[in-house]
Amino acid sequence: MKRTHLPLNGLRVLDAAARHLSFTRAADELAVTPAAVGQQIRALEDTLGVVLFRRTTKGLELTPEAEAGLAALRAGFLQFEEAVRAMQAGQSSKSLTIAAPRDLTEKWLMPRLAEIARADPDLRFVLIAADDAIEFTEANLDLAIRWGEGPGEHEGEALESDGVVTVARPGSTAQTPIAWPGCIAPDDAALVRVGDAGLALDAAAQGLGHATVPELLARDAIAAGALTIVGEPRPSKLGYWMVAPLPQWRQKKVKALVEALGEA
Repeated sequence: MKRTHLPLNGLRVLDAAARHLSFTRAADELAVTPAAVGQQIRALEDTLGVVLFRRTTKGLELTPEAEAGLAALRAGFLQFEEAVRAMQAGQSSKSLTIAAPRDLTEKWLMPRLAEIARADPDLRFVLIAADDAIEFTEANLDLAIRWGEGPGEHEGEALESDGVVTVARPGSTAQTPIAWPGCIAPDDAALVRVGDAGLALDAAAQGLGHATVPELLARDAIAAGALTIVGEPRPSKLGYWMVAPLPQWRQKKVKALVEALGEA
């Protein structure tokens, strides 16, 4: 019989009924009706082409055919339990692999992970720099943080922010914009061009001009007084999203991380 055709529900009912030698007590264990147990046993007998139980004056008895398979059946269920435990072992792992843009990792993510790790010293993080789409399975990822309009094809939750801000060094008189890929500053007006928003923040902190960047990236530098906001924050349809395929998203360790980062 092919594995895909194994009557697993019927075999589970057989195991319970054989242990109790009672359809009623088997039904209580399985939270079904005695009639449902009887139906499963009859369907299993039809599938296997053997009789499994006989009713006698003393009650329910196993046939020799049923007894012949019980030891292997119960050993098989034990193997199933071991397999499930092995698959769930990763749920209790304290290691998390996270992909995020380099500048977000440096300016926002790492300080938050350090704070989370102080609360649980057993945690271990593997950080991967990724600005574009990344294959979760190939990279063995638990969670990714992406810049975009939504979670895309995955499950996701947005990181709260005030959109985008323009920042400069406190007291700086430099009025020229600092350009980076994806920024809204015109390239011909830029004094400095850098590779990402994180470097734009560094250039602004050195007094080389003002940088328009996601507020989330500039939050810590603003709070520390290294940068000041020029004008008002502006809403943005884009934002940072924590995303993962549904199986990873359901993991307890990923849920806990998403919750902690969402509150950070």
